[in-house]
Amino acid sequence: MVKNIFLAFSLTLPLIGCVTTTSPVATTKSYIVDGKTYQATGKSERIKTIVLHYTVSDNERSINTLTTGKVSAHYLVLDNDDDKIYNLVPENERAWHAGDGGFAGRTILNDTSIGIEIVNVGIAPEYKDALKDGTLAYHPYDHYVAFDQLQIKKVAELVQDITARYDISPKNIIGHSDMAPSRKIDPGAKFPWEQLYKQYAIGAWYDGADKFAFMDIEAFAAATIPEIKQQFRDYGYQINSSDEWDKASRDVIYAFQLHFRPRNPTGEIDLETYAILKALNKKYADSDNFY
Repeated sequence: MVKNIFLAFSLTLPLIGCVTTTSPVATTKSYIVDGKTYQATGKSERIKTIVLHYTVSDNERSINTLTTGKVSAHYLVLDNDDDKIYNLVPENERAWHAGDGGFAGRTILNDTSIGIEIVNVGIAPEYKDALKDGTLAYHPYDHYVAFDQLQIKKVAELVQDITARYDISPKNIIGHSDMAPSRKIDPGAKFPWEQLYKQYAIGAWYDGADKFAFMDIEAFAAATIPEIKQQFRDYGYQINSSDEWDKASRDVIYAFQLHFRPRNPTGEIDLETYAILKALNKKYADSDNFY
């Protein structure tokens, strides 16, 4: 009888031990995060790109779309005559403005960019259906609607501030069309990239002397399609490797022209477009900022 009692008691000991034992973690003193003793030098800002858009709408509908739908941007510039810029998404959060596409080696730009939407209808109402009959492949300059100069001033000051805080490369201040040329054409041919560069030192622009030097008919005629496409890649554009100027490739040319030769955006490679591309690559050859 005593032996049975002792055996039963001994069998319960492991179970009692499991219930009463306290994990050492529970009694460990709270740790301290030390952000001063050691610092890494291999780092950079998360924000690498500024992407500029137009809303294809008026103020009211733009606000509604960007605050209640599944698309958003960090900033919204209305066409009101006031001093306000609206911050819709904090800069440390991810806005849904870029979508599929890429630029300068990055393909998920929502993760590493600031999106700025500008209220503008884009294509004038009378030209909305101009491409449907197949007569035109792309909208020319005159089909686009101009931006209000107060909007441009607001955008310029905002971009200057963001660029300085994140040390953004001039090449990485782009339009939606630059990163998604087969899907988007905003901010369009009448967005004043040259004015922003010359008046506010914003973004990239070519030097006229370099462009003139590259206006070489013989060199252009001798350049192969793969060589010219590589020039687009060198600048940052995503373009396929086919040996022809197919629709996707011409979309890239059109996007490039909207940005750098907006008065005559045709989607066709020509001597002037080639010279501008070469001039840009010469000027910004050492400004890649992938990391």
